[in-house]
Amino acid sequence: MKTALIQTSLIWENPTENRSHLAQKITGFMEDVDLIILPEMFSSGFTMNPKIVAETMNGETVAWIQHLAKAKNCAITGSLVIEEKGKFYNRLVFVFPNGDIQHYDKRHLFTLAGEDKVYSAGKDKLIVEYKGFKICPLICYDLRFPVFSRNVENYDVLLYVANWPKIRTNAWDILLKARAVENMSYAIGVNRIGTDNNNHDYIGHSQAVDFLGNYILEPQETDSVFIIDLDKEKLLETRKKLAFLDDKDNFKLETHNP
Repeated sequence: MKTALIQTSLIWENPTENRSHLAQKITGFMEDVDLIILPEMFSSGFTMNPKIVAETMNGETVAWIQHLAKAKNCAITGSLVIEEKGKFYNRLVFVFPNGDIQHYDKRHLFTLAGEDKVYSAGKDKLIVEYKGFKICPLICYDLRFPVFSRNVENYDVLLYVANWPKIRTNAWDILLKARAVENMSYAIGVNRIGTDNNNHDYIGHSQAVDFLGNYILEPQETDSVFIIDLDKEKLLETRKKLAFLDDKDNFKLETHNP
């Protein structure tokens, strides 16, 4: 599965400009891909002012992604601020080439920034089936919580979209490798670069790690589109040879909102 990771800066709380900026990135590369991954809150940056930027699932940004997915004949995913029934969500949308949508609401809200005070936490894990792969998409702070991401569904790709600050880049690098190895899964992390209006610096380090912890794409720091290829057969062969997941603990995950 050929996958494009878009690492770039984001314009603060300005969905219109971000859509324009990202559209240039998406339409700017000619190579055919199966999946395009955008950062967390790609239409606004990591804002705690959801009322300013929130949209509905029938809003401009979701329609924009659907249009681009159809035009590029590929899936596109990333998170944005969605308002639904009077609540705000940091919602990842996975848009298929035909425009169909599945979504995941961020489970672990970043209390250090007060995300839990203005957004509602999701409860349900999402497994997307696409191009013969099972994909588990998660968002930023979810990376720190291995129980929720544990591979009990036999997924093939663990995907994190993020606004992960420079000061904690070491943790990002370590945890992405750990999640790949412990779940015997590909792990992809797509982060932003630049500085936001809260003066948080981001250096990206978007990357892709295979099921044994080897880099497919080493951590990157430039504003660019990085294209990788995921090999399902190699994953299955390795899992058959090294059946570590067969020995995992059985447990039942009970989710509740804080």
